[in-house]
Parts: sequence; structure tokens; C-alpha cells
Amino acid sequence: MTIDNLPKKPILILLLTLGTFLSSSLLAQVNEIALIRERVVQQLKSGKVESNEIGSILNKVKADGSFKNIKYDDLSRTAGFPQRRHLLRLVTLAKAYHSEGSTYFHNRQLLEKITLATKFWMHNDFIGDNWHNNQITTPENLVNLMLLMGDVLPKELVEKSQPMIGRANMNASGARPSGDRIVIAGILAKNLLFNDDKAGFDEVIKIIANEIKFNNGSRGMQQDYSFHHREDRVNNTTSYGYGKYANAFGEWSDYVSGTSYAFEVDKINQLVDYYLDGVYKQLVYGIYEDISVKNRSIATGATFIPKGTLEIERLLRSTDYRKKELEEIIRLRKGEASPSLSFAKFFWQTEHFVVQRPNYYTTVRMFSSRNKNMEKPYNGPGITTHHRADGTNYLMLKGNEYHDIWPVYDWQKISGTTIMQKPNLLGGDVIQKAGKMDFVGAVEDGQKGAVGFDFISPHDGTKAKKSWFFFDQSYVCLGTDIQGSRKLPIATTVDQVIMRSPVSTLNSGKTVKILPEGNHKIDQLKYLYHGNIGYIFPNEGSVHVSNKTETGRWSDITDQKNASTKVVSKEVLKVWFEHGVKPKNGSYAYMVFPSISENELKTIYEAGTPYEILSNTKDLQAVKNKDENVVQAVFYQSGNLSLEKKLDLQMENAGIIMLKLKRGKVESFSISDPTRKLTELRFTLEGLYSLKDPDIKVIKNRKTKTSQFIVQMPKGVFSGKSLNFKL
Repeated sequence: MTIDNLPKKPILILLLTLGTFLSSSLLAQVNEIALIRERVVQQLKSGKVESNEIGSILNKVKADGSFKNIKYDDLSRTAGFPQRRHLLRLVTLAKAYHSEGSTYFHNRQLLEKITLATKFWMHNDFIGDNWHNNQITTPENLVNLMLLMGDVLPKELVEKSQPMIGRANMNASGARPSGDRIVIAGILAKNLLFNDDKAGFDEVIKIIANEIKFNNGSRGMQQDYSFHHREDRVNNTTSYGYGKYANAFGEWSDYVSGTSYAFEVDKINQLVDYYLDGVYKQLVYGIYEDISVKNRSIATGATFIPKGTLEIERLLRSTDYRKKELEEIIRLRKGEASPSLSFAKFFWQTEHFVVQRPNYYTTVRMFSSRNKNMEKPYNGPGITTHHRADGTNYLMLKGNEYHDIWPVYDWQKISGTTIMQKPNLLGGDVIQKAGKMDFVGAVEDGQKGAVGFDFISPHDGTKAKKSWFFFDQSYVCLGTDIQGSRKLPIATTVDQVIMRSPVSTLNSGKTVKILPEGNHKIDQLKYLYHGNIGYIFPNEGSVHVSNKTETGRWSDITDQKNASTKVVSKEVLKVWFEHGVKPKNGSYAYMVFPSISENELKTIYEAGTPYEILSNTKDLQAVKNKDENVVQAVFYQSGNLSLEKKLDLQMENAGIIMLKLKRGKVESFSISDPTRKLTELRFTLEGLYSLKDPDIKVIKNRKTKTSQFIVQMPKGVFSGKSLNFKL
């Protein structure tokens, strides 16, 4: 018996009847199957049953078993498979039927309604145009229904369910390596439990157990703990890689714990690493959804709530590995603790950079010749996301700063990006594009870091050199070599965000002004303050600000048929630089100070920021934080940089480097190759240094009093990763 061919008759009762004739080991295995099935069923029954909800659902059941308010005749991809709500309602009713505290517990009329509605589905067998409807959505809901009600439903309905559930099998098209494969395996495993098929279950549980692994550049979990669902290498860590891939493994790990099917501890611990170093570092404080990593789903309204704790509780039942960190996430999500973690991490397989402090969270999203820019708008949503990977830099203090702004959003003024302002965006069918440049990457030491983006838009040819320099409590954004070849203006957006306070500005003179609602061009802008974030503009040039009500519809940003056409209004702040039409060498510079008061911003401005912009040219962008004594530099080609008096750096290759200085010497450095092409990276420092490390060679020149460093760069799936050295 294979896992693709299911038995039609239950055998568990027979086996238990004959238990006295079975060997003890076989009986134990049968009991394990029963135990695992009971765990699955108990999970399906968990949660409170609301009598009002059940009554409302029952009132919607029509004489033929269909439900009111479900459009059964539209099976198109953009309809969103409304038929799924039929099965979801059935599962909810089945849960009520088994809820001992409910007035519906083993209620005969309820059973009749469930039977009637199940019969309606079996008679129609709705097949959607989207494969996911048929291989995941319907089989998952049906197998849950059978596990809850299969013992009391008419035999013919149970038998009719099996071919429909059987569309979830390991030969199905959706069972390719991805976030869906483990979900399909889980549906199949549930059905094998329902049918008491131990041999089939033995086979499929091995597939699930082996899904947690590095996939070395292809679909699945990457070596940096990001996740690629498709071959386009777009970031899917907190979508397919979280709700499907990771949670499905954790769910089954919990179901089989303490049995002979228990997963290897090393696999469970690898899942812990993936959660803590991948998923949770792409959630705001590990609590809230990070909109910077969303793809087409951004066009669907969301609820701003903390993520749940079930996946962590399951892990803690199986392992003590990194227990304190997991328990901290639980406390954060329950509101029992405040964020305390500080980190900087570059996901080099995904071109995504994250910085978190206890009081803010910010990201930079990019793409390169190695990764496509954005997910295609499969099935309708996300038809305006052409530029959301063009150096997007969202900044969040609470996590809800951009919540559901999207219907009113200006999709050509995305925070952090440099975009040609076209009359209209092209259609959704041309959103996904391969990057044109190799030089895309970052350097980090786990706490601080710099990002470099040699950007050419595959949509309109806009060019820019963009960089971000992240220090302890603030960061600097630079852009230069901004070019356009079409007769359209180009803009760099500092931020576009929901307004949450008045907007204060300081430009000419010393008087701070509160901006009235409207559109503004502010000359000689020195700083701007809004929502506990300060922006300082060191070049004191012209900056455009819009602080007013914007309107739009969810239906404007999706082709899904069920999208709301109601007009949405929100107060929105936009801040941007205009570089003009067909610029040849546009540039910008601004400094961001999160989570400060307006008085603190004023003090920083008047005393002088800690930053010195050492270079902002097409060859080199570099910033020094004088308080922290750290220099970060993005070399687009070889070149020289004076770190301080009598301390020069000569880079012999393109690369990104960060150096910590102390008493006129370099104390430590971090380095990376954003092109992913170099086997070694060479640079020279004034001064004589020694370092014993297998990845680096230091050649001292006592005559010139300099030291040449030859660094062996990471290879293969680790290329692009930062290396850190202490001198």
C-alpha cells in the first residue's frame, strides 16, 4: 500500500478486537496511531465555540444544503474560491457538535444540517481554476471534517470524500519542493490516520520529518534562514516559510512527540534556529507582521494583532534548545514584556537587511541579478507592487505605522526608493523582473551595518547608487549618480506613512513651524519631525512634503473580484526629494533619528550630529559616526578613503567595509563582497597589524608602515555573507 492509494474500510476496530492475538510491539504501534489521531482531533476541537456564530451559520443553511451568501458559480482564480467558506462553516459546525460545553453538543438537528451541507458538497465537488483550491484548500477542510464527523456521517458521504481529499498527494503538482509540499503531506497524513493506514502513515511522516533542511539556493530554507517558495528567489520567509513550512513541521512534531515517530531533536532544533534567526527577525520585535517582506498579499486588508504563541509552545514541548529566547517571544506576544533585543542582520540569499533596537525596527529591501524583484500578482492581488523592492526602507516604532495604508498609497513614492514618476504604472503582468546589477549587498557585525545598492530599474531604466549606514540609535541614507533617460521626473522618497502627529519643520531662520495641511515645497530644510521620528537634511536643500487626506479603494490595487469598492480615506505624510527630468547626477542625503522627542532632535541639530559624510560619489559612499568611532564605506570600485588623520584605507576591490577605530588605529573590521564574485578581497591600512586567522593573510610593509590584508571570501551559498575580524 502506498501513500497515494488509501484503504476504503477502517481497520482500527478490527485490530483492537484482535489485540490479544497481536504481538505487543504491533499493538503498541496501533495504539500510537490512535494516539496521534486523537491528538489531531483534539487540536481541531480546541478553542471556544460561540453559540451566536453557530446559530448564524445554521440560519444560512438552505433546503438543498448550500449556504446563503456564497457565490458557488464563480470558480475563477480572481474570485478567491468563495466555495471554501462552505467547508469552513461545516468544520465550525462539526466543532460545535463535539463541544461538551455547548448547547449544540451531539445535537440531532445540528447533525442533520451538517449531513445535508456535506451531501451538497459531495454532489457538486467544486473544482477551482487555482490548483491550490483543489490540492490544499478543499482536501484540508474535508479531512478535518472527516476526522471530526466521519464516524457519524453516512458511509456513502465518507466514501465520496476520499477521492476529493486524495487530490492532496505527493504526486500532485503542488507537492513540489516549496512551502506547500509539507502542507500537502500533512493533509495526506491526516487522511491516513482517518483511514487507519499505518503503512501509508509510516511513509508520509518520514517525508514531513525530512522537510526541515537547507536547500542550498533552490526552493526552501536558505543558509541565512530566509525562505524561497519559488525559483524566482523572492523573499517568502514570513508567508509560505512561516504559516505553511515552519508551522506545519512544528504541528506534526508535536503530534508525534513521545512516540516511535518522534522527529529527530536536531531537526526540531534546526526549526528553532529558523524561527529565531529567520522568521522572528523579519517580524517587528518578533511580534507583528513586517510589511516590508509582504508581497502580493499587501493588497489585502489585515488585522494588526500580535502573532500567536502556539507554534512556540509546541516547540517547547519537544526541546529546551534556546528556551529562554523562545519564552521571551511568548512574553512579548502576550504583552508581558517589552522588546529588548538589538541586532542587525543581512539575509544575503534574499537581499534583505533588518535592524532592530528595543525602540525601533527598520529594513531595506532590494533585488539583484540573483533575485527577482517581487512576487507575481498570482490570482489578482498586488497589481501595483512594481517598485516595492527598489531599496524600500520602512521604519516602525510600534509596528502599525503603515497599517492598511495601501488603498490610498502612492505606489511611485515608496519609502526609501528612487523612482521615475510615470503617468501610470504598467499592468500587473509585468511586475516581476530580474535585477540588472550584481553589486547589491551589505556588511554587518550583528549590531551595526551598511547597505549598498547599485540600482537600475528594470521597469524604466532609472539609475542610482543608494546606501544606508546603520549605527546604534540612528542611521544615514545617501544617494548619488541618479540618472534618467526619459522625459519624466525622478523622486526619492524619505517616507510615506500614516500621519500620527503634527509635522514640524525648521528651515530658514530658527523658528520651528507646524505645517498646515496641504502640499509644500520647503527650501533650505534643516529638519523635519513627525511621530517621534526626526529627519535631518545636512545639505539643507529643497524637500517636498505632503500632509493631507488621501483617498482610494482596495479594488484599485487588486484584480480580485471580492475586493471592496468603498472609498477609503486616510491622513498621509509624504516626504520626498525631486531630482528633475532626465537628471544626470542627482543626489540626496538625510539622517534618521527614531524614537526621540522634538526637543531631543533640536538639541542634536544645534549641537551637531555625530555624523560626517566622508563621500557620496558614484565610486564611494561613506559615513563616519564620530561618537561611536565607526566608519562604514561602500566601494563600488577600488579607491582610497581617509578614516582620520594619518589613517588611510586603500581598497583594491569593490566591496563594503565597516571599521571600528580606537586611538588612531583600526580595532576591528567587517567586510563583504556584494558582487558575490570575488574569491579574495584586498585592502591596505596605514599602520602595522597582525592577525592569525585561516581566512586572512596580513602582509606588513615596514618601510611604508602599512599592512595589506588579503581576505578569503565566503564561497557558494555563503557568498555575500559578512566576515568579522578583531585586530
